[in-house]
Amino acid sequence: MEPTEDMPKPPRSRWGVFARREFRLLWVGETVSGLGNSVTTVALPLIAVVVLDADATAVGLIAAAVWLPWLLVGLPVGAWVDRRRKRPLMIACDLVSAAALVSIPSAALLDALTFWHMLVVASVCGTAAVCFNTAYHAYIRIVLDGRDLLEGNAKLQGSEAATQVAGPGVAGLLAQAFDAVTALVADAATFVVSALCLRRISVPEPDHQPDEERVSVPRQIVEGLRFVGRDRYLRPMVTWGAVVNMALMGYQAVQVVFLVRTVGLDPAAVGLLLACGSAGGVVGALVAAGVGRRFGTGRGLLLAQLATAPFALLLPMTTAGPGLLLFAAGALLVGVGISVANVVVGTFRQSYCPPHLLGRVVATAMVINHSTIPAGSLLGGLLGDALGLRPTMWIMTGVVAGCWLILAVGPVGRERELPDQPGRGANRSTPLPSGSRSDA
Repeated sequence: MEPTEDMPKPPRSRWGVFARREFRLLWVGETVSGLGNSVTTVALPLIAVVVLDADATAVGLIAAAVWLPWLLVGLPVGAWVDRRRKRPLMIACDLVSAAALVSIPSAALLDALTFWHMLVVASVCGTAAVCFNTAYHAYIRIVLDGRDLLEGNAKLQGSEAATQVAGPGVAGLLAQAFDAVTALVADAATFVVSALCLRRISVPEPDHQPDEERVSVPRQIVEGLRFVGRDRYLRPMVTWGAVVNMALMGYQAVQVVFLVRTVGLDPAAVGLLLACGSAGGVVGALVAAGVGRRFGTGRGLLLAQLATAPFALLLPMTTAGPGLLLFAAGALLVGVGISVANVVVGTFRQSYCPPHLLGRVVATAMVINHSTIPAGSLLGGLLGDALGLRPTMWIMTGVVAGCWLILAVGPVGRERELPDQPGRGANRSTPLPSGSRSDA
């Protein structure tokens, strides 16, 4: 239930959303789980290489198995989540992930670990992540009663970015102190902690409508796609997300080779420079709420992209010595802009979309968004081989630098505040030309 103008609002605490017990539990659980996910991305390839002596292709398959569920089951999961209570589903996903990860050290202890076992675990964890993340984005609105969504999303985005910075380092330390297999035990424990935190949340969830059970899943999927495709706010946001994701992955696919072979850096220096992007994500999450309050959510989103995206062009200008500051500054500022956008767009979806459609809208956006990840990586690699590393960096960062125009030509570029429901400043039923699609 969301507050109305006639309902009294609780007094504002100086601790903000952290003053609310239910949000603290959600934040702790998600942060610990996010740290575990970051550990997994390093530990699984390490186990494949060190324990199984896997080649590059095998390691690539394990990495792809984590993302592939988004493309295979993302849309059906969105419809399914809209029919279910979110908290029990998220708890089940945490426990399934923990059990799957524990199976690897168990098999290794029995000298029975195989590549196919790891591939199945990666697929199971990837599918659980699809279900968890789709439900999680809808559950935030329930926990916060539709209030303080911008601040709440900023806090969650900040912790997610921080775990992306700390996770690989934690995984390396665990692998060095013990071994990569043992690191997965610690990772599984993070999912158990997340499940326990979710278990203690006592916010009641609204009952789903029985009529929705009688609607077929394919029809529900089409309803979600149609809602996103026809909405004049969601459509440019989704398109921007898809294009910028493709371009980001395009230059990230070659940036390590660029820094090592073209600029001439050692691995330690490369790691420090790449961490600047994740650090930018933390900064962006910290300032996102302030940007929304100062400039408005619509205008603030556009200004954040205009002020940060062009700095992507500093990356291909990188040279050895003082020129490394160009890469650090570019990666940091691009990270800031993307993080601000994630907070604002995520908050807008949660407050704008009808609750019974939110799971499908989130899934639709994420499926299209994730579909551009392999496309961008492949394009970056092909261009790197055909044109060279620095020209490829120029092409891909040039796309990143200009992506803000996609937002500028839509209503986001003309309105200070984004509406909180369809029909306020937007016509949800504006028809789309045949074949149009979107992402966010």
